[in-house]
Amino acid sequence: MIISASRRTDTPAFYSEWFLNRIREGYLMVRNPMNIHQVSKISLSPENVDCIVFWTKNPKPMLDKLSELNNYKYYFQFTLTSYDKSIEPNVPEKKYLINTFRELSNLIGKEKVIWRYDPILTTDKFNVDYHIKWFEVLAKKLSGYTQRCVISFIDLYKKTERNLKGINLVPISIETMHEIACNFSLIASRYNISIETCSEDIDFSKYNIKHGKCIDDELISRITGKRLISRKDPNQRSACGCIKAIDIGAYDTCKHNCIYCYANINRDVVMKNTQLHNVKSPLLYGQLNEKDKIYER
Repeated sequence: MIISASRRTDTPAFYSEWFLNRIREGYLMVRNPMNIHQVSKISLSPENVDCIVFWTKNPKPMLDKLSELNNYKYYFQFTLTSYDKSIEPNVPEKKYLINTFRELSNLIGKEKVIWRYDPILTTDKFNVDYHIKWFEVLAKKLSGYTQRCVISFIDLYKKTERNLKGINLVPISIETMHEIACNFSLIASRYNISIETCSEDIDFSKYNIKHGKCIDDELISRITGKRLISRKDPNQRSACGCIKAIDIGAYDTCKHNCIYCYANINRDVVMKNTQLHNVKSPLLYGQLNEKDKIYER
């Protein structure tokens, strides 16, 4: 079993104490986002968990607690972009995050820290030249601390469109995507970083950019030392190469409040939900009630 922690929220940044409490207890519970009264009880026994994939913009709260995961195999998807507070209002300063990235890499190894530069969106300020310039700045800073960078272009979900009102988005054409991909590839190669795409149909193979798997059976096999046999996650988009995993997060709970995020409706809902968070509860927020049906996973 692979645990995804989490596409829906930033577990390391905001819920590391809760997660480690669940590790100690040996299980956690997750509501089905499509049926809130269907609750999965998920074993976190090391015998049942092949690997944990953490998704984060700030793993710093976890770094002094990683020894509690000594019985587990894991790696991090670390999003580090060039946007400012107008796009990522509650994400820490870039210098702090670069230092955190390096610290994490030194602790667990550069193969286990995947740099994400995504989603790529363009405005009058964050234009192609801006992205190319700052991608190189970050690539230089992270060189030697990661082996892989994942990129993707923004998808305008309904939640995303609503949150992006007031931002003068410039549509990204196919030609612009190729221009960015070509330049990113040239830059990354200078710093010994390979690039993969996340959930993109477009073919960038001529720039040595392949379609990636964020939850990657090949990487997990190398980390665990055993060949993992799994299949593509049918619950993800057709262009997504990820294998099956159980996501243990909850939507509308990430306090970064990035305006491009598909996982939050708005700040008010996030505030309401996070006030119901209890570090000792088996659920990320809220409590079980008599209408809930619990299923063992």
